Amino acid sequence: MQVMNKVFRTGIFALTTFLLVSCGNFDKLLKGHDFDAQYEAAVNYYNNRNYTRAIQLFENLIMHYHGKELAENVSWYYGLSLMGEKDYYSAGYQFKNFFKRFPYSEHAEEALYMAATCKYMQSPDYFLDQKLTKEAIAEYESYVDRFPNSVHVPEINTRLDELRAKLMQKDYDIAYGYYLTENYNAAYVSLQAFLNNYPDSPLREEAMFYILASGYEYGINSQEDKMRDRLQQVVNDFDRFATSFKESKHLAEAQQLYTKTRAALAALEK
Repeated sequence: MQVMNKVFRTGIFALTTFLLVSCGNFDKLLKGHDFDAQYEAAVNYYNNRNYTRAIQLFENLIMHYHGKELAENVSWYYGLSLMGEKDYYSAGYQFKNFFKRFPYSEHAEEALYMAATCKYMQSPDYFLDQKLTKEAIAEYESYVDRFPNSVHVPEINTRLDELRAKLMQKDYDIAYGYYLTENYNAAYVSLQAFLNNYPDSPLREEAMFYILASGYEYGINSQEDKMRDRLQQVVNDFDRFATSFKESKHLAEAQQLYTKTRAALAALEK
């Protein structure tokens, strides 16, 4: 046991000494011209998850090794280091660039996957602008089209469901927002579009109810020559809602809207 402890202490001391020397010599290494030593150190920094220093060295090496044998490795590790540092924007650009420069590399397929994953990692919460979410979906779909048998396909499909759910929630919130702000015509049109775009959405019941509610408010406040047709549409929307969701929490309120709509239509007939 004492021998093992001594070996352990010796190992720790050696590691600490190495780290101190490395810290002291890093700037010298970075500014020097021993590019082979820089490459070896950069890979070691990457393997030890010191991505900041790895990135500094790989950035220094990219131009030196451009067109040379180690160019592919430098480019690949540089992208991985950026990914490790969670600089997803730069990493995504680097992986795309890697795929273009080294299309026959053993890492080419993985680079395209990593580029799409970087876009996925940048996708914001659903209530924010979803431009990056749409780009992530497009890049994942492009990857699957190109590599349909990839081991990443199941994971990608799960992530695509997640990304599409963000778009769905965003679109619903926009449409529902029109209803909350009493812009009933815009709410009606947007909610109809929502159902067309997401026919199997778990928000289908909510959307259909607010179509009914928006249609009623829009119709009842219309000019008399347009009111009849719009209120008749409310009756049709109620029939679809009541048939589809017979136990809906909104059913009582929907029936009240239906009753008021029928009464308004009867008044128009008189």
